[in-house]
Amino acid sequence: MSTARKSRTRLLTATATGALAVLSLTAFTNAPDAHSEGSKAVTCQGSNTKTVAAPLNRPVNHMLLTVTNTGSRTCYLYTYPAVRFGEAQSVPPAIEESRPQAVVTLKPGESGYTSVNLSATDGSGSHGRTEKSLAVYFHGPSGNESVGTAAHPALPAKGVYIDDSLKVTYWQQSLDDAIQW
Repeated sequence: MSTARKSRTRLLTATATGALAVLSLTAFTNAPDAHSEGSKAVTCQGSNTKTVAAPLNRPVNHMLLTVTNTGSRTCYLYTYPAVRFGEAQSVPPAIEESRPQAVVTLKPGESGYTSVNLSATDGSGSHGRTEKSLAVYFHGPSGNESVGTAAHPALPAKGVYIDDSLKVTYWQQSLDDAIQW
């Protein structure tokens, strides 16, 4: 191989390596990181959002949770909400088919949604009861931990009927996506 060709090969290799390094660094610094002190986005939680719970007429036995970013920075809704009705000892599972392709991102003033399937429509659910309080906990980036403060949206005065078929969707960017489950 000639000296000129070796030099050109080295130059191209160095340029490609440099470009990959820049792309890798850019991808890393633009990734959602709620734990960085200086990041421009945070994890959505009870203290930087307003959460509203509203029973739906359709689909039946469903409730919509709407979370609106009330903070001054973009926040992320990771995975699905951990909802706790009354004094429940566990949270309901998520509907895996509802997992969105990307993390729900809320700029200040924007809203994200989840649908809560409260009870079986055919009456097949067990341990039915009426609950009058709700706590909504938010997950961090790993999806395994609860972060920040919970939200406590008001429920109707008569409460909501739930049973053991209770489940939630993943957070959705659009209302239509949330209520299709």
